[in-house]
Amino acid sequence: MSKSKSNSKNALKVPKALLLTAGILEKISTPLTVLFAAKLFTSPIKHKMPRREFEMDQNSKQSLLNVPAVNKQIVIYELGNAPKKVLLVHGWSGRGTQLFKIAETLQEHGYSVVSFDAPSHGKSAGKSSIMLEFIASIKEIDAKFGPFDSAIGHSLGGMALFNSVKDGFKVNHLVTIGSGDVVKDIIDEFVSKLALKKSMGLLLSQHFEKKYGKTMDSFSAYLSAKEVSIPVLVIHDEDDEDVPVSAAIHIHENLKNGSLYITKKLGHRKILGDEQVLAKTIEFIKN
Repeated sequence: MSKSKSNSKNALKVPKALLLTAGILEKISTPLTVLFAAKLFTSPIKHKMPRREFEMDQNSKQSLLNVPAVNKQIVIYELGNAPKKVLLVHGWSGRGTQLFKIAETLQEHGYSVVSFDAPSHGKSAGKSSIMLEFIASIKEIDAKFGPFDSAIGHSLGGMALFNSVKDGFKVNHLVTIGSGDVVKDIIDEFVSKLALKKSMGLLLSQHFEKKYGKTMDSFSAYLSAKEVSIPVLVIHDEDDEDVPVSAAIHIHENLKNGSLYITKKLGHRKILGDEQVLAKTIEFIKN
C-alpha cells in the first residue's frame, strides 16, 4: 500500500492562525475539532486565473449546468466541434482552464474538448466541495455532453474519473496525471499538516461517512482501478511535491490494462504543460 506523504520541503504550509485554532479546539472539544477540520478539508481555495489560461477562457463556449444530485451548478467549457470528445477534469482547488495546454493539443489532433469548474471551484458558485461532487458532476456532464472518446484527469480529478469509470462512465481511454491512490492517506496527511493527533484522521473519516453514507476509503483510486478494464495511462512526476510517485505505482499495480509513465523535475502542476507528456497522452488515446 502506498504511503502518501508529501515532500516536506515543498509541502504546502498551513497558516499559523489555523494551526493555533486547531490546537486550541483539540484541547477543548473533540467534536468541534472534527467539525473545524471537516470544514477546512472541504473548502477549496479559489486561485486567480493566470494569464496563460486566458485564451482558453476567451475561446471556449461557456454555460451553466445543474447537477441535481448535489444541488449545485457548475460552469462548463466547450472547445471545438469535432465528433470525438475528450473530458478534462481538474484537481482540488483547480479550475477547468488549468488543463489549457492539454485542451489545445487535443484540438490540434482533431478532438473537441469539454472541461468544467467543479462545484465551488473556479467560476462555479459555492464554498465547499468533496470528491463525491466531482463524480456527480462527471455523471451529469456525460448525460448532457457525452459520449466521450476519452477522459483526462489531474490529481483529485484522476481519482474522480477512476470512480466514475468504475460506476459506469464509458470511455475508450483514461489518462490520469498526478493522481492520489488512497483516501485514508490523504486524510491522514491533512490531519498531520494541521498538527492534530493521528486519531483525528479516523474521526474525520467517520464524520464524512456518517454525512454521506459511504466509506471514504471506498473512493480510493487503487480500489477503483481493480474494476477498470479499459486502457489507462498513469502519468506522475517523481518530484511531485503534493502526491508521491508511489501513488501512481500503486494504482498501476492494480490495473488490468495500465501503462505507467514517470517524469522528472516537473512537479505536480508543471507536468500539465510538458511537451513529452502531451505527446505521450495523444499517442495513447489515439491507439
